[in-house]
Amino acid sequence: MNRTDLMPEPARMRKVLFILSELLDEDVEWMANAGDRLRYPVGAEIIPFDSQPDNVYFVLDGSFSVLSASGELIVELGSGEIIGEMSLVDPARSTASVRANQGASALRLSHTRLRNKLAADAPFAARFYRALAVFMSARMRHTTRRFGYGQLDEPGMPHADDISEAMLAKAHQASLRFERLLKRMAS
Repeated sequence: MNRTDLMPEPARMRKVLFILSELLDEDVEWMANAGDRLRYPVGAEIIPFDSQPDNVYFVLDGSFSVLSASGELIVELGSGEIIGEMSLVDPARSTASVRANQGASALRLSHTRLRNKLAADAPFAARFYRALAVFMSARMRHTTRRFGYGQLDEPGMPHADDISEAMLAKAHQASLRFERLLKRMAS
């Protein structure tokens, strides 16, 4: 098997891999058991503008649109994306709304249930918060590059050819976890 065989196919899958690569199989199993798989009709608003979200969503199928206060499309989030994670750590009101598009489904995990698990299980909390920090750090790097700060090929940043076998193994394991989560949610 070569390096490209281990890399996840769609680029958007990388988002969920940041989270799942830091967790254990039993953590992902707990999330699958603790959450609800929901299908959303087109236009369903899962996070209203200026609200206090109380769920984290792992997008399984379809896509969701993130919209500004004026209704302008900011970004579309597809399979493997995570929604509502910022409000888990910072309960500020939402600065955008999120609406379902065609075929949208997600694993919904309530902040209350997740916070209770984090408070009761210190090893899980350490893994989850590390995963969230890695994910948010990557999102911030992507955002700043998108607005012209930094370059895509910055010195010192790993290139696809420079990714270590350990990083590939971690990404591969995370991709397998996401596939198991999708299969678990389908049944």
